Amino acid sequence: MSDSITIEGGIRIALRRSTRARRMTLRVPRAGGDAVLTLPHHVTLSEGRAFAERQRDWLLRATSRQQVAQTVIPGAVIPIEGQGLTITPSQVRAVTVQGPSLLIPHAKPVGVVVQAFLKHLAHDRLRRACDDYSAALGRPYTVLALRDTRSRWGSCNSEGRLMFSWRLAMAPPVVLRYVAAHEVAHLAHMDHSPRFWAQVGRLMPDYRPQRDWLRQNGSALQAWRFRD
Repeated sequence: MSDSITIEGGIRIALRRSTRARRMTLRVPRAGGDAVLTLPHHVTLSEGRAFAERQRDWLLRATSRQQVAQTVIPGAVIPIEGQGLTITPSQVRAVTVQGPSLLIPHAKPVGVVVQAFLKHLAHDRLRRACDDYSAALGRPYTVLALRDTRSRWGSCNSEGRLMFSWRLAMAPPVVLRYVAAHEVAHLAHMDHSPRFWAQVGRLMPDYRPQRDWLRQNGSALQAWRFRD
């Protein structure tokens, strides 16, 4: 099967086969990139193309709402802990926040350096938040790991392993702490039941505005590109 198809209007759609899918689905990443058509194993390519053609108007609307990709280059204003900082090459040995500027070592690859800085910052902030919430809950976690995930900001498995997107370092600190509280609450309730949300509320009483912020602004954080 081809990796992609192009339908009327010049819309390119990436194709994915799934043995677990029971029906065809179309998804448009808000952070940018091609739409994705998931096809169950028994569905033919021609059936998938016809399905996508029927959804053309929706695809046009959805792709028009995608975030424009932002590249990490000198002069770009990137959010760091919710504050826009201008990426500025400078005679520094390590990345430094100075007023409205994010100073980076001169002549080093900008994207690589800024990404490493965000990962370090995210790990430090998330470890502190998770330690606080885990102690308040009375349940320890086992591992804290970082990924560059697109479909979720964090996760918790039954073994107490916490995973987060390092892009949370770009969000306001209170939003990062909300995601930490959310995942730590899963140590007590591995679902999204009323009991789970009540636990989140006990850990962070004002979590709702932070959840809303992430829903409204998360795609803008995902739109940043750290490689050419």
